[in-house]
Amino acid sequence: MTKLEGAVVLVIGASGGLGSRIAAQLATAGARVIRGGRNPASLTGPDAFIADLTTESGAASIVAAAVDAAGRLDGVVIAAGVVAFGPATEVSDAALDELFEINALAPIRLMRAAAPHLAKSATDGHEPFIVTISGVVSETPTAGLAAYSASKTALAGFVQAATRELRRSGIRLLDARPGHTETGLATRAI
Repeated sequence: MTKLEGAVVLVIGASGGLGSRIAAQLATAGARVIRGGRNPASLTGPDAFIADLTTESGAASIVAAAVDAAGRLDGVVIAAGVVAFGPATEVSDAALDELFEINALAPIRLMRAAAPHLAKSATDGHEPFIVTISGVVSETPTAGLAAYSASKTALAGFVQAATRELRRSGIRLLDARPGHTETGLATRAI
């Protein structure tokens, strides 16, 4: 069991419905939470940073900001995501690009950027971790959500393979796969 008291945890998507709740629970458990998100209206305070995950450098920038702010990194929770609805044959290229950029490529880049810092955390005697949220659609792709399901399945596959690699550095990975959780995401579909 990972100890959260005193841990430095970066929560990506902390300006959203699910990420903000996760950040609050981590803080209640005693973690120092560094919050990253895209909505400046809901991200305030010294440990809050705007993150643009649609750029190749966005992930590295937010990880660097977290390490600069706290001096170390013990955990990363990736709760950022976008959703799109519609028939599989009608999904636009723009929607595909955004779904895969935010739901698959950004988390992969975040894990890559965080790994050296988390490995150092393990060396220093902490219990580093990464949590992703691919959701149940990664196991059971859903009609009307084919492109969304595919982007989350890509993430789940990466995490499954990376788990085997990163455990050698003492980093635990967990891919959470909840069913539908009402966070308002569906009202912001792309």
